[in-house]
Amino acid sequence: MLLTVFLSFILIFALCLLMYVAVALIQNRKLFTTAPKDIQAAAKDHPERFRGARALGWKLAVISILLMIGAFLYGGYDGILNRFTFRQHFLRFIVMLYLWKAFDIICLDWLLLTRTHFFQHFYPETEGCEGYHQFGFNRKGQMIRIAVFPFVAALMAWIACLIGGCL
Repeated sequence: MLLTVFLSFILIFALCLLMYVAVALIQNRKLFTTAPKDIQAAAKDHPERFRGARALGWKLAVISILLMIGAFLYGGYDGILNRFTFRQHFLRFIVMLYLWKAFDIICLDWLLLTRTHFFQHFYPETEGCEGYHQFGFNRKGQMIRIAVFPFVAALMAWIACLIGGCL
């Protein structure tokens, strides 16, 4: 269980890194697809903060995505080494996914978006947008992900068991 929580923290770190590089370094409005509609409309393209900022941002984004994938792969690999059953693999993956989603909803959607001025610092033209006061603006998408996670965890557990021979 300790490894599962540690891997969840890796997922959370990678998500934070991805959020930061998308907003602060890459600064491409096309990456705002999960933001409230009024913030998407108000955001403008900005010049690079420093020479090479976007290139650095894309490299860090790739690293963060690889960290996310690696956390799940290592979780499955460790489970195979420890001869996990399907149920144990499933529980590991579902805990990782739900801790990741809880952090996303509480810290990113609620705290970062509605309580801080993180985005307004990098996109001052969005100051005063109503979207910063609408926690739950993406409720439907979040609920869909939450409903799909057990199936994703089951698929990953099935693949790990297939590879590890526990089926």
